[in-house]
Amino acid sequence: MAQESQLNSIISTQEIPSLLSRYQLLPQLMRGIVIDRAIAPYVCTEAERQQAIEQFEETYHINDPESRKSWLKRSSMSETQLAEVAVRSLLIEKFKQDTWGAKVESYFMSRKAAFDQVIFSLLRTTDGLLAQEIYFRILEGEQTFAEMARQYSKGTEANTAGVVGPVPFSQLNPTLAKILSIGQPGQLWRPTRIENWFTIVRLEKLLPAQLDANMRQRLLNEMFETWLSEQIQQLEPLQFSWS
Repeated sequence: MAQESQLNSIISTQEIPSLLSRYQLLPQLMRGIVIDRAIAPYVCTEAERQQAIEQFEETYHINDPESRKSWLKRSSMSETQLAEVAVRSLLIEKFKQDTWGAKVESYFMSRKAAFDQVIFSLLRTTDGLLAQEIYFRILEGEQTFAEMARQYSKGTEANTAGVVGPVPFSQLNPTLAKILSIGQPGQLWRPTRIENWFTIVRLEKLLPAQLDANMRQRLLNEMFETWLSEQIQQLEPLQFSWS
């Protein structure tokens, strides 16, 4: 039985293209080909190589010999291949930085509106007259926004006393996003019809996006993925040849 199982695991080279297609692995293969061509000119120092391997081991929890041996077996990799995979990630980062590092700031400015976030209070009801009454009671200080939201709001914000966020402006309804983008913290708007709701909104806090290390990496990754998709689309269909 063990011998039969071993024989069944043997795949002929002619079967590989159809298997890659069947298991939807061709896009992943094409992605790898494009990346390998891009990073081919890049190298790393021995210190960088060791650091990349150590980071890889930490990420996959293969710091001890036993777990490392088990991981290599599951992945069908040799020690040399493990090192190549670890270093590959470093070379990809070098390629990203070399290609788009100087463009990050301008790209950030063009995309900043999509990353800015906001915290606001929200109350939604389908009753227009009730919305007007609630608005004036909040405005006059008769009851707090939180009290009104918990009692009258028909949206999920009722569970958070009306408070929503932080949430990116890009994820908001366009009408709501426009209202909040021109307001000042503490500003309360009259009921506004948004979709099927009479909506009362109060801006609590604006959170402008910052070009910090995390944002820089995010933008580098975004530009890289855009470029990669374009390159893959330009690839000719893969042709397999067996010697």
